[in-house]
Amino acid sequence: MDTNTPGADSPAAAKNVILLVSDGAGSTTWDAASYYQHGGLGHEAYDDFAVKRYMTTLSADSLDAIGEYDPAKAWDAAASTGAYNGNVTDYPNYYDALEYLRDTPTDSAAAGTALASGTKVPNGMLNVDADGNELVNLGDLAVESGRELGIVTSVQWSHATPAAFGAHNADRNDYAGVAQEMIDTGKASVIMGAGHPFYDGNGELRAPEGEDDFQYIGGVEGYMDLVSGNTDYTFFDSREAFEALADGTWEVAPGEKVLGTAQVGSTLQFDRDGVAMDPLNDNVPDLATMTKGALNVLGDDEDGFFLAVEGGAVDWAAHANNLPRMIQEQRDFNDTVEAVTEWVEENSSWEETMVVVTTDHANGLLLGPDSDEDAFETPLNQGQGALPLVRWHSDNHTNELVPVWANGAGSDKIAGAATRQDPGLAAFGAEGEEQFYLDNTDIFHAMASAMGVDGEAVDGPVAEAAPEATDWESLMASLQPAAADEPLV
Repeated sequence: MDTNTPGADSPAAAKNVILLVSDGAGSTTWDAASYYQHGGLGHEAYDDFAVKRYMTTLSADSLDAIGEYDPAKAWDAAASTGAYNGNVTDYPNYYDALEYLRDTPTDSAAAGTALASGTKVPNGMLNVDADGNELVNLGDLAVESGRELGIVTSVQWSHATPAAFGAHNADRNDYAGVAQEMIDTGKASVIMGAGHPFYDGNGELRAPEGEDDFQYIGGVEGYMDLVSGNTDYTFFDSREAFEALADGTWEVAPGEKVLGTAQVGSTLQFDRDGVAMDPLNDNVPDLATMTKGALNVLGDDEDGFFLAVEGGAVDWAAHANNLPRMIQEQRDFNDTVEAVTEWVEENSSWEETMVVVTTDHANGLLLGPDSDEDAFETPLNQGQGALPLVRWHSDNHTNELVPVWANGAGSDKIAGAATRQDPGLAAFGAEGEEQFYLDNTDIFHAMASAMGVDGEAVDGPVAEAAPEATDWESLMASLQPAAADEPLV
């Protein structure tokens, strides 16, 4: 494909910016998926991008604990003792670097905020700084510039990473508040993800047991407003509707905003029963289909758009040390990158669209099978269709550098921001300029600069809305029978 990238003398602003985030994907996550999918490296759409660098992911809490990223500590192979007590198992330190890489990592809220607003915040906070000030994020700036905003994810659309581009909240776990803000402001023209209150992790219809089942979609009242048409959004949830949006048979009217919540509880696929790749939930779209639909809606705006896409369940699989499903989720994400690349070349151009592919942080410290003795050994390729041989060293987020790929208008800004070098990355196959890294806040500035926008913190603390009491029994009496007998499409 043609991936010629405009240089520094090109027009300053990109009409469209598309950010794709594979949540929890360390450098070896991408490799493991490529080994399984292709039997080798270099075959993914992002492998042809003009820019590849690495990125630090430390939050404000990380910086307080360990300071700025230190390559010498990150690759220290001196023998160590002790262990990290995880949820899956205990992980011996083996060598000093492992302890350093596991020490106080970022969470997705702080990492998402850094990517979205260019500001370091404590873990758990979404576009709100340590003093309680609301931060302007890239979604805000895109809409203010006349562009449209799209948010797509394979997990709940009010989860930390997608919410970082559409909401502001001092507590990432206030899912109902996050979702309600995204609905009430109507800033995003497209919102898609999981979190349906009437379906479980297997995509099977269920009767909600309490208000928590509605939290990811804005609470009971938020759900009622959506399905009754009392918001700015056209609500849909069937696989057929997602596919119609993707193939163009559903033509969204100019100015119409859509909110798709797939018929599944938490993730499109990962949270279903079992641990193997098959069988899949068959009543939900894949991430590529969602993204194609979003592009069909956003691509008609003459002023352009900003689209954030998250492969969110890569992180969930890494937390579980579930290699088959981690690879499956990463493959779904890689297919989405390919779909985006095809859209740019068929419906736009690299001269007006910037695409950035990265993660918010790594997870799991996935290395080779003998990495207990051979420090930083990478996963062992077993060929196409076979799981690589690996060893997990954590079941949580980590501080390691993560890869960033970029192509199109403004991608030179990412290359220009990567001014520090980590020679240790040679262990992961990085050579020359690929060994240079930037900070996750630099990604925000590069994208904002490419779009010709800028932002600053809003004065004053975020207001805390008083919770309203819900007459749960009467609401369920009016909601549940209709939903159970006749699921929304």
